[in-house]
Amino acid sequence: MEWRILLVEDDSELASMVADFLAPHGFSVTIEARGDRAAERIRAEPHDLLILDVNLPGLDGLTLCRTVRSDFKGPILILTARGDEVDEVVGLEVGADDYLAKPVRPRVLLARLRAHLRRSAASAMPQGGNRIAIGAMAIDAGRRTVQMSGQEIRLTSAEFDLLWLLAENVGQVVSRGDIYLRIHGVEYDGLDRSIDLRVSRLRKKLGDDPVDPQRIKSIRNTGYLLSVHQ
Repeated sequence: MEWRILLVEDDSELASMVADFLAPHGFSVTIEARGDRAAERIRAEPHDLLILDVNLPGLDGLTLCRTVRSDFKGPILILTARGDEVDEVVGLEVGADDYLAKPVRPRVLLARLRAHLRRSAASAMPQGGNRIAIGAMAIDAGRRTVQMSGQEIRLTSAEFDLLWLLAENVGQVVSRGDIYLRIHGVEYDGLDRSIDLRVSRLRKKLGDDPVDPQRIKSIRNTGYLLSVHQ
């Protein structure tokens, strides 16, 4: 199977490098240099995954992500400047599934793409009715839905996978390394803060107190724990 990717990047040298690297690994990469034209192509052409640079002519990557998120159901990755936490946080806020800092490390990118596409393919397949209920929260793995007191909570694919992993181990600490491996498909490098940012987003969506969280608790220097007591 060949995965179809739209790479929206105005650095032609970087875009060509990424496309050339991914081609032998089963990816067909289409390159678009402008954000405004990319919005039209995303609606008109079939793609399995989007990679969006933040700084684009016509329409920036974050605005583009927000614009197409309701229509595009596949994973969206944002390319950010290294260490730009603002882009990372805003990217998750507008519906991106993940972000990757520049300069892009090809093998890390490949592992991230494969992990996201595996989850995307799995979520599209009929599954059993595995459910976990914790207090007022009900998580359905078959439908990939989360309800809080009967109200559905909309999560990205990666957010759902993170919550499900914590729910499978409710009352137990799950290390950052284990979470990172499940979400990204590669070993944790000790530097990437994407898991911490995603936990912060989950807390917000689940109505958890960011100052004194009671649902998803941080365990210092270890990882996270989903509390039995909701």
